[in-house]
Amino acid sequence: MKDKVAIVGMGCSKFGERWDMGLSDLIIEAAYEGYADAGIEPGQIDAVFYSNGTTGALAATPIADALKLKNIPILRNENYCCSGHIALIEACMAVASGAYKTVLAIGAEKLKDTGFAGLGAGRGISTVMEARRTAPGSFALIGTRYFEENGISYDEGKRLLANIAVKNHANGMLSPKAHFHKEITVEDVLKAPIIATPLGLFDCCGNSDGAACAIITSAENARSFRDDPIWVKGFGISMDAGLPHLRPDFGWTSFDALKVSSGKAYEMAGIKNPREEIDVAEVHDCFTVTEMLIYEDFGFSARGRARDDIDSGFFERTGGLPVNVDGGLKCFGHPVGASGIRMTYEIYKQLQGRTDNPERQLKGVARGLSHTFGGPPQLSAVLIAGNEKG
Repeated sequence: MKDKVAIVGMGCSKFGERWDMGLSDLIIEAAYEGYADAGIEPGQIDAVFYSNGTTGALAATPIADALKLKNIPILRNENYCCSGHIALIEACMAVASGAYKTVLAIGAEKLKDTGFAGLGAGRGISTVMEARRTAPGSFALIGTRYFEENGISYDEGKRLLANIAVKNHANGMLSPKAHFHKEITVEDVLKAPIIATPLGLFDCCGNSDGAACAIITSAENARSFRDDPIWVKGFGISMDAGLPHLRPDFGWTSFDALKVSSGKAYEMAGIKNPREEIDVAEVHDCFTVTEMLIYEDFGFSARGRARDDIDSGFFERTGGLPVNVDGGLKCFGHPVGASGIRMTYEIYKQLQGRTDNPERQLKGVARGLSHTFGGPPQLSAVLIAGNEKG
């Protein structure tokens, strides 16, 4: 798959509480930015891969109706928080197979005025085994176990996670399309109401309205659209069997899905040392503790040593490997079906040197990684892209 397909256009709506916009409006906002970016007409799209988690039996009707696309395949997937990445990867595989020449991957979600209760309302997948389980409750257990295994006191651990929240809020301040624009301090994080120990309010991402899209074409066709296409270097998807946290030997400080999905993407992209070879990353910071865990499972930090890299600023915009430079899920927001494509949108813009705020633009970036993590959690998806072919 390496370099067989390229991204030639992307679009992203403003994320947030979009009370003035319906789902169709968000889809149009993202899609028409993508069309303009690629210099393409809607009639040139051969197929659409759509990601959405909340429209249920509507299939892909919202896309067909909003974009007036007809007589082409329009396929919807729902795969937890990884839905956007999976739509994007499906689009890449469809083009690489030769089935289609140019395709649209698009994710959209309208959550803020639908009564959506959040990720995990205490029901879980099994009403017997998961009674009253919530997303904060599950991910909080990662933190308490990580602190215990690595000799970190509760207060030290809270401050460690607070540094991640502060970083992502500072980055979000520089992202015009982000949901939240609020700088915070470590003390703000420590004093915030507890949601699920050790996670407080500022350790948790928010649900948002938003949409994002990507236009994918073959390597042979890419430069007919633009001089600076972004090449897909590799991807990985891993779905674990069963609910990992119900296994007697599950340790909470590492997830097979994270290690396997990143490993597959690295192998496809030819990456041996991700800490040195990845220049920028967007990872699934649904909670600050998740971002910390990903540092280690992705090989960005040595096992048990993420705190050293957090303390040294290694993952900040000016550090050795900037992570979530647009604010991440924490500040950009998390409209579930759109997030994976939105995270890739940031990588795409960074690799082209065209971010919407020069203060956020990194220098000398050649390869970037985007990632989402979903379910209890048990599903992970990774995509690696680069601005040079070969």
